[in-house]
Amino acid sequence: MNQEEKTKIEEQIVDVLKTVYDPEMPVDVWNLGMIYKIDVKDDHSVDVDMTLTAPNCPAADYIMEDVRTKIESLESIEHANINLVFEPIWDYSMMSEEARVELGFD
Repeated sequence: MNQEEKTKIEEQIVDVLKTVYDPEMPVDVWNLGMIYKIDVKDDHSVDVDMTLTAPNCPAADYIMEDVRTKIESLESIEHANINLVFEPIWDYSMMSEEARVELGFD
C-alpha cells in the first residue's frame, strides 16, 4: 500500500471518528482531541492511540468499542487495534476550535 492510499484511508477513518461521541459531551471524539495517533498498516489493519477526557470515564468501554466498530466497518480496514493511552493527559486545549465553540469555551 502506498502513502497516497494510506492517506485516503486515514481521511476515511477521521470521517467515521467524527460520528463517535462521548455520551457526556455533544462533541465527537475527533474534535474533542481524544485521538492521538492513526497508523494504517500495509496489511489493512490500523493502530489507533486514543485517550479519554478523564481516566475514570464510565463510558470508556462503550467509546472504545464504538471507535473500533466504526473503523472496522470501513471496506479498506480488516482490523483496528485501539490503544487507550493517558500520555499526554487530555485537556481542553486539545479540542478543535469547533468543539470549544460548541461547548462554550470560546
